[in-house]
Amino acid sequence: MLGMTPARCLLIDDHAMFRSGLKVLLQTGLPALEVVEAASLNEALRQRMPVPDVVLLDHFLRGLSGLEGIEEVKRAWPQTPVVMVSSDTDPRTAQLALERGAVAFVSKEQSADQMLSVVKEVLVPSQAGSPRESAAPLEEPAPAPPRLTPRQREVLDLMCQGLPNKAIGRRLDLSENTVRWHVQAILALLGAANRSEAAFAARRQGFIA
Repeated sequence: MLGMTPARCLLIDDHAMFRSGLKVLLQTGLPALEVVEAASLNEALRQRMPVPDVVLLDHFLRGLSGLEGIEEVKRAWPQTPVVMVSSDTDPRTAQLALERGAVAFVSKEQSADQMLSVVKEVLVPSQAGSPRESAAPLEEPAPAPPRLTPRQREVLDLMCQGLPNKAIGRRLDLSENTVRWHVQAILALLGAANRSEAAFAARRQGFIA
């Protein structure tokens, strides 16, 4: 559950059938979630709506692409987390999205449960007030550490213990494909080319002891 306060999601995707299906999925899995649809960035930015709690942004939009549009969304709603949704499974695409300000990257090949899990993990901290009510930054803020979801932290911990994807999946009750996607996202977030580099970066940045 997301709590008593209704949450609001802005879903930007130019494929009407996928957009409608994802809306049904979100509202079925998260009954308190209000989903507002838009077929393009221009349509989304013209919406007369309160500040959304999360924006699901399609990668391959007509006109301004999702990657190019992250900045526009962040300009309109600076405190709103953006989740990029894409049919592209290339880890470099995920890395670009995260570098440009997305908090998560979700492949359209993932399961419905995984999609809901990512949205929940983005919304719960938002409703708890951490990003929305954070103090004003200092004049010279330190670089923000990568933002890993709770599930990604679990996968990272097991990665650093040397477990392969299959064993991580058994430990966390996840499919091997889902674990593989999490590993790719973690490598992109940490700027690592492989697991060894990820373990080094995780220790350096305090994710693991």
